[in-house]
This record gives sequence, structure tokens and C-alpha cells, in this order.
Amino acid sequence: MRASRLLSLLLLLQTRGRMTAGELAEELEVSVRTVYRDVDALSAAGVPVYADRGPAGGYQLLDGYRTRLNGLTAEEASSLFLTGLPGPAAELGLSEVVANAELKLLAALPPEPRSHASHMRERFLLDVPGWYRGADDVPLLSVVAEAVWEQRAVLMTYRRWGQQVVERLVHPYGLVLKGGSWYLVAAPAGGGDPRTYRVSRVLTAEPGGHSFERPQDFELGGFWRAYAQEFRERMYKAEAVIRTAPGIEKLLAYTMGDDVVAGAMAAAGEPDAEGWRTLTVPIESITHARWLLLRMGASVEVLGPPELREMMAEAVAELGKIYG
Repeated sequence: MRASRLLSLLLLLQTRGRMTAGELAEELEVSVRTVYRDVDALSAAGVPVYADRGPAGGYQLLDGYRTRLNGLTAEEASSLFLTGLPGPAAELGLSEVVANAELKLLAALPPEPRSHASHMRERFLLDVPGWYRGADDVPLLSVVAEAVWEQRAVLMTYRRWGQQVVERLVHPYGLVLKGGSWYLVAAPAGGGDPRTYRVSRVLTAEPGGHSFERPQDFELGGFWRAYAQEFRERMYKAEAVIRTAPGIEKLLAYTMGDDVVAGAMAAAGEPDAEGWRTLTVPIESITHARWLLLRMGASVEVLGPPELREMMAEAVAELGKIYG
């Protein structure tokens, strides 16, 4: 246990440079006193760790010192090969780079981790796009990705949802792959909060001619989680009250979303004598809800709002005319 922690401490200093005892303690989930003892142990083993005193001080390795140890277990080495997404790597222009990196990693691993990693690559495949839809066509993704990497402004024309084409000069902060679609997170070059742009809707893109400083407090993962939550809240603008037949739960969850139905089921009362349950579910719009709930056939009855119930009745009447 301690040997693993010592190696982790060494790799932290090697990858991040100077770190305070408090920062190391937080990363390693130990006390500051334990960090002091571990640093002494590394020094006694001949690792050139030294401390800088003062408010801006901390521990760091002697310049130029690097360990060739990676400390990867068989499971850790195997997990790395789940990150090799061939489709996204190719879209970014990195398929050859990823392949070469995998070969080098395999060659550098000891026999047991190498065997586990090879088994992982042979037995698991990550396919990002969902069923019934293909990945977006993103011919300008490599241009956008290069601007993200080099922190250079991008002048782009963008097709908005209403088919309106606009021109934007933006500072690209990062790229997110969600369900087979790439999204650019970027802030207006003139100042303002970051926004998201679907890369498949970028019609033209060229470097804006100047570099920019990425805000130090910007964290892509945190931004995306907050954006996804806000998007969900904006998407569901109304509610519908429905009665559902027993045994329809899985189909309803597949149609309306697991989280939506799970929340509605948790808030619902007990089933009636026939096993039907009344649920209140969030919906995007009346029209969209009609389209979704018609897929349930006679296993769902809409109780409200009245407009939705009327639209369902009209749709059923039209179907009756067609099928008799």
C-alpha cells in the first residue's frame, strides 16, 4: 500500500511539477504528516526531491529527473485501451497517432499487463453513436480541433436550428463528443460566457489570426455537466398526466427516457384495482408528447392537459378512418 502511494507521489511531482504538502495530501487522500514521511522515504531511496520554503514553496523533483516506472497494474493497462475510440480519433485526424501510441504502450508493458491489454482490445469495442442514427458529418472538425489545441480564435459561419446562418468570431475552449455528435464549447471573442455549437452545423471555419488566453478557472467537464442540466430544464417546458397499463414500464422508459419515467414512478401513487398507475411526466411540447405517447397504443391513456387529450383523440379517430 505504501509502495503504491510513494510511486503515486513521485509521478504527481513528475507530471505536475512543484506541489505543496497540502496539495499532495489532498491528491493522495492522506494527512500532511504522512506526506512529510513519504517525501523523507523517497529522499532516503535516492530520489532527488527537494523543498522550497515560503508561501510559494512546495516539493519538486530536481530538474531533468524522470522515472521510467509507470506502476501500471494489469487492470489499469487494460483500461487504457478502452480510450482508443477509432471513429472519433479518425475524425480528429489522429487515427494513426492513436494506433502508434497503442503499439508503443503494448511494447513497453511487462508480460502480464501486456497480455491483459491485448485481451481487452480483442474483446471490447466502444461504438459511440446511438442506434437508428449515424454519426454527424463533421468535415471541419480537424480545423476546429487544431484551433482548440493552439488556443487560436476561429472565424466561422454557423447554421442555427432555425436554418439562419450567422457569422461568429469565437475563442474555442474545448470539444465534447456526445452520442456520436461533436460540440464546440467557445466564448465570443469580444467577451461573454461560453456557448455550445454543434460542429456538424459549422459551414466554414478559418483561424481568426490571434491567440487567446484560456481562463484558468474554466473546467470543460464541469461546464458540460452544468450545460446538460440546464438544457434538460429548458427542454421540458410542460407536464402531462397519463394512466399506464401494468407491464408497460420498460417500453415507456425506452420511449420517454429512463430518468424521466423513474422520477415519475417514484412520485406516483399506488396502482388502481386493475394495476393501472397514474403518472405525471415532463414533456417538451404538446405536439412532441402526442407523437411519443401514440407509440404506446392502448397501454397509455392521456388524462391531461386537455389539449393533449383532444389531439390524441383526433389522432385515434384518423387512424380509425384508415384501418376501419
